[in-house]
Amino acid sequence: MTTGTIDRPLVAILVRMLAGAIVSALVLCGAVFLAVPVLAAESVAAPQAADDLGALRPTRPEDARRGSLLLRTATGQTLVDAPLVDTDVAMQVSGMFARVAVTQRFRNPGKTWAEGVYVFPLPENAAVDRLRMRVGERVIEGEIQERGQARKTYEKAKKEGRKASLLSQERPNIFTNSVANIGPGETVEVAIEYQQTLVYDQGRFSLRFPLVVAPRYIPGVPAGEEAVTGFGGSGWAQDTDQVPDASRITPLVLDGSERPRNPVRIRIDLDAGFPLASLDSPYHEIEHSPGPDAVQHIRLRQDRPVPADRDFELVWVPNPGHEPRAALFTETWNQVPHALLMVMPPVRPGAAPRAPRELIFVVDTSGSMNGASIEQAQASLRLALKRLSPADRFNIIQFNSTTRWLFDDAVPADPGHLGRALRYVDGLRANGGTEMRPALERALAQGGEESGRLRQIVFLTDGSVGNEESLFQLIAERLGRSRLFTVGIGSAPNSHFMTRAASFGRGSFTYIGKVGEVQEKMAGLFLKLESPLLTDIAVHWPPGAEPQVWPERVPDLYLGEPVVLAARGLAPGTRVTIEGRYAGKPWHQTLDLSGGKANPGVHAIWARRKIAALMDRKTQGAPEQEVRAAVLETALEHRLVSRYTSLVAVDRTRSRPVDADLETKPVPVNLPAGWSQQKVFGTLPQTATAAPLQLLLGLLALATGALLRRFSLPRGLA
Repeated sequence: MTTGTIDRPLVAILVRMLAGAIVSALVLCGAVFLAVPVLAAESVAAPQAADDLGALRPTRPEDARRGSLLLRTATGQTLVDAPLVDTDVAMQVSGMFARVAVTQRFRNPGKTWAEGVYVFPLPENAAVDRLRMRVGERVIEGEIQERGQARKTYEKAKKEGRKASLLSQERPNIFTNSVANIGPGETVEVAIEYQQTLVYDQGRFSLRFPLVVAPRYIPGVPAGEEAVTGFGGSGWAQDTDQVPDASRITPLVLDGSERPRNPVRIRIDLDAGFPLASLDSPYHEIEHSPGPDAVQHIRLRQDRPVPADRDFELVWVPNPGHEPRAALFTETWNQVPHALLMVMPPVRPGAAPRAPRELIFVVDTSGSMNGASIEQAQASLRLALKRLSPADRFNIIQFNSTTRWLFDDAVPADPGHLGRALRYVDGLRANGGTEMRPALERALAQGGEESGRLRQIVFLTDGSVGNEESLFQLIAERLGRSRLFTVGIGSAPNSHFMTRAASFGRGSFTYIGKVGEVQEKMAGLFLKLESPLLTDIAVHWPPGAEPQVWPERVPDLYLGEPVVLAARGLAPGTRVTIEGRYAGKPWHQTLDLSGGKANPGVHAIWARRKIAALMDRKTQGAPEQEVRAAVLETALEHRLVSRYTSLVAVDRTRSRPVDADLETKPVPVNLPAGWSQQKVFGTLPQTATAAPLQLLLGLLALATGALLRRFSLPRGLA
């Protein structure tokens, strides 16, 4: 062979060697990164190896037992029985508050002692203040501790063979419940309680209870294995430089072909305080009946198991004439008065003419939006485009693994541009990852500086990302004169991202859970986009009164939104004046804060709002140590779970023999309803980092380069 030439037999050899390199690289990617977080539960009669990266099979017949769920441990080798969890939710709703108890029963179906680890969601504004663990007839009350200390307390009990439960917050809407030393065939019950305020918007009260943590897109460079501690998490994603806790917010996901698990029961006692015009649960079938004093007793229909695979929402509307104008709730806690005040500003659009606008529509077309979600987004965009006036300008940005836009800049909303935009919307398809930051950067880039033109960004997404904090920082830094409105799409949107992004964006948020809601929900959003704001809001207290009030600065309000203040240290009989500008004219309302309905838990709501405001300061650049100290002080005083505090319960009785092994077994969760397993995960994970693919390409390049070098060099140097 002469230098630089390859004959046909050698070409055949090269092709075979490259094919082998591809297979080897794929296997290596799967082994190193545990690329696909999908679990298959099957009973098989003969040994069967993994047939692709998307299906995990038992490797020995004795590993497969009918009725049990099989999953891999953190090493990706051993197959173990996963704990089973079912959940009871009991809500007591009164006025503006909900007191909720979530009872999780962990059952160990295996033959070895187990530690169950369950990653689950709660509302993003939940003030979690109680944990109780039941072991047989014994009930152990949880204690609030600094997060690191709580972990040490739990690990010590776990090592000593005593039952323990540790509740930690990973995000304001994602929590981990770890239960140690569950015996074979044994059930341990853990009850979690929290206080929550309801949402009141455009004449409707609502509460949402999330039931599943949707898979998150995890950007960044994976951290080395040496960076993962023994308590680093049980999730499918590896920690990265952008999401250092990725392994704690990505619970293992059941194969989409499997029967959904983790059944849930929900019952609600609703004391609205006024006659109801309507009561509805848009995503679940409910049964309800009136009780004494007009309390509504509501529960999920139980004629079949209800899986934890979509958010539960309850909506009720007062009869005409009973809409609240103001409400005051009080509580004295630790000898200090606390209060929650809600005031309704004007509810009708002003007569001011609508100013011309620049609307930027940003739509998520990642794989998690496939199916019903992309249909909801398309329907929402069509309605929004048809609502534009000739004086408006607009553009459409879509993002998945890459960001694309329809026009280079915002264009007039004339028939030609609108027709092109409608055709563009019809062609949207959901696939790929969720690289949100470039789309936000493009949308927040300042458009024309034309005087008098409002710049509004409408962001349609399920919010399934793990790097929320960096996105909030981006919005806070680059918002400028824009206003950001978030529209949560699908069965399990990331409510923490939706609400905080809208808060940093000085806009509002909306949820759309099914196509049938698009018309109504988008109509409500249009009213906000097109109506005058209540701006320059200020709260005036009497001389000498120095209450601690959250939020410290009331944001601008949109049509139908109330002013809600949580205050501590107000003397009885205090008069407060709230003023602002509405439709360009002065507006004010004076209230006497005497009386008010006593409501246990107001102090927790106040503390939860303070903690949220402190964490916002961290996002905006305040030193973490300073924020951490302030959060710790508040959370420990009010017994709240936070980013820096956890609840831990430890049984005094030793249950596991010292010589018995203990296995950590994560509880898998359902894929959210309507999601496509293939579109979300695929052969290589589209919601994980791109590192496996990059490694694969790198290995192929190395293999190709080595082979070409071998055949191109003189024989003596090859």
